[in-house]
Amino acid sequence: MGERDKQNKIKPPLTFEEQLELLKSRNLIITNEIEAIEILKRVNYYRLSGYTLWSKKDDKFFDGVSFSDIYNLYEFDRKLRNILIPMLETIEISCRTDIAYFLAHKYGPLGYKNKENFQNEEYHASFLNEIEKEIKREKEIFITHHKEKYNSQFPIWTIVEIMSFGTLSMLFRNLKKEDRKDIARSSYGIPEFYMISWLRCLAYVRNVCAHYGRLYGKKLILLPKLFKSDKKLGVKADKVFCAIYIMRKLCKDQREWDSFITNLSALLD
Repeated sequence: MGERDKQNKIKPPLTFEEQLELLKSRNLIITNEIEAIEILKRVNYYRLSGYTLWSKKDDKFFDGVSFSDIYNLYEFDRKLRNILIPMLETIEISCRTDIAYFLAHKYGPLGYKNKENFQNEEYHASFLNEIEKEIKREKEIFITHHKEKYNSQFPIWTIVEIMSFGTLSMLFRNLKKEDRKDIARSSYGIPEFYMISWLRCLAYVRNVCAHYGRLYGKKLILLPKLFKSDKKLGVKADKVFCAIYIMRKLCKDQREWDSFITNLSALLD
């Protein structure tokens, strides 16, 4: 198939009015067309369509499903992300502190640069490369301060402040096993292999939230490991609820958690 033929397979763009007509032709109830078009002008049709998957079969909506139902799900998901982000931030900052404190006291301020302190040399080189990129992008005052006063030598407690949740997860995963054990046990009272999978999972969820991705109905790609007792409670590793469940196990601030649960309960109601 030639490039021109491939392009011909792509659907043509639709006006907002045509998008609405398409939805109506697929059995979706639209009680206020003006309001629906205003929503389509704000929210990409393709983005909104992700919230229709539960309510149709063979491109036909089930009887009784309305545009308002779809938009309410979209709004629920947006508010869920807005609730999750501060909680994920609290956990991420706490993990940064734990890991930086441990590495600084065991290996010194610049010990993170030494490949001998890590498991995999290739992963360590990749980690340092990510850090270099972040340093070049970062405009924070403390970065400029260390460049000027300390000849661009950045101790681990500054480095953790500019790395992403994903990079933090990568750093922890590549620590020596005994170091991972010490951090996981002393800070969270769990085996290190649980913490590895939990950080990867939450970094993934954080990334979805940061890019305004859909959480409603999503199956997690990076599955967190669960205790047998968790599985007996019916917790499933591929559900968003599971991410919230492990957030509870990693959250050290009870007041923050109580506030999060209050907001989440209100949203669910």
